[in-house]
Amino acid sequence: MTLALTQPMLQVFTALLLAHVLADFVFQTGWMVRHKRNAFVLLLHIAIVFGLSVAALGGVWEVALPIAFAHLVIDMTKVYLLPARARDTLAAFLWDQAAHLATLAAAAIAWPGAMAQGLLAPYAADLTAPALILSGFVLTVLAGGFAVGLLASRFATQMEPQDSLPDAGRIIGQLERTLIFLLVFLGQPAGIGFLIAAKSVLRFDTVAHQRAGEYVIIGTLASFTWALAISYATLALLEIAGGTP
Repeated sequence: MTLALTQPMLQVFTALLLAHVLADFVFQTGWMVRHKRNAFVLLLHIAIVFGLSVAALGGVWEVALPIAFAHLVIDMTKVYLLPARARDTLAAFLWDQAAHLATLAAAAIAWPGAMAQGLLAPYAADLTAPALILSGFVLTVLAGGFAVGLLASRFATQMEPQDSLPDAGRIIGQLERTLIFLLVFLGQPAGIGFLIAAKSVLRFDTVAHQRAGEYVIIGTLASFTWALAISYATLALLEIAGGTP
């Protein structure tokens, strides 16, 4: 496989990846997630996937259509075939996202010239790096919150109600993953150690019970691990694209 073939593939994959993360984690609301078994809500989500994919490819709907169909099949499998107890788990989430990413990669291999056929063709090379960075940011901050929430949900029922600000944990998690993403891209990963120490001092000092402390530790380590993994994966793709910051 030559470099000339690899770069068009990466451009197509990046465009479809950006459309996917926006459709799943930005334009898909909590209400849509909760009511996805409703056929109209599911089809609305698929329409968003299709529209964003067409836009990302510069109007090449012939590739966006099979991507939307594959997204529909994967979501229907998760929503209708998985039992309720397995549907809202971290394993199901990871399987779902892995399946989506596999379809994006397959589309990039099958139609490497898709970007060259669209309206964005003159700008495809310049748009690849920004699209990768935006996709990585959304996956780190928003998808990370969803994944950590699913992991921690199995322990949440064992916790006593806490007197805390509404959505404080979610916002703290988003901020810490944002800082990790920025530190990695600035080439200052050592700063993450100070971030861990600062959170330990500020958060653990308020935890009165061992169970609550363990819950916080699990959520913190999961959040940091996710953020580091996605941030470095994004950097790796940028290196392949020749757009390392």
